[in-house]
Amino acid sequence: MLDYDQEAQRYDATRGGEPRAQAAADAVLGLVPHGAHTLLDLACGTGLVTRRLTRPALRPIGVDRATGMLRTAAPRLSGAAFQADARQLPFANGTFDAVTAVWLLHLLDDAEPVVAEAARVLRPGGVFVTTVDKAAAHLVGSDVCALVAPHGSRRPPPDATARITSIATEHGLRPHGSATFVGHGQGRVPARLAREVRAGRIYARGGEELASRLEALPAPEAPRPDPTYTLLAFTA
Repeated sequence: MLDYDQEAQRYDATRGGEPRAQAAADAVLGLVPHGAHTLLDLACGTGLVTRRLTRPALRPIGVDRATGMLRTAAPRLSGAAFQADARQLPFANGTFDAVTAVWLLHLLDDAEPVVAEAARVLRPGGVFVTTVDKAAAHLVGSDVCALVAPHGSRRPPPDATARITSIATEHGLRPHGSATFVGHGQGRVPARLAREVRAGRIYARGGEELASRLEALPAPEAPRPDPTYTLLAFTA
């Protein structure tokens, strides 16, 4: 996993910046009931998405484990950004009208503790909104997809729709809709991906051979099509 304290300074610039954040926030808010007043954003990162999860009567709070991320998030959220582990939240049962987790569950070995905590801190009738199937979103049929497909993880992803739905149900949450949004600026760039492979950050089994083949693709500095991400909502 990346060191998100180190990533904080370049995170927004390398993750689609403002356009992706706006698309994500709009999609999330479309699943949050208009009567919601309190919203907790898990793994809020730099707060770029979190600060947009607002309405006249809706106040977002962000939590993240990484100190570096929180340094950026705190001023964006008027100080409403706190250090906490999403698997053990420092909030009482039934505190929030909505809990969100954007681009978090795919990073975990086991998503259940996070979903369980989201369910615990939701008030009755509250909504949990999360991204799912992140890896699958990047399968856009490009030449990059064809190259990396044999090198992906053989384990089921922790954020698979069926898995998250099953966990949510076990913790008293019921399906409450879905939405999609475009990951602006997140189309794979062969040359950039090759550098990540060489650094051992992704597709480690591919090694130097995969990195070289990525660099040999036509227009290796050109991004391939943007992914389309999926959100699921569950109600307590």
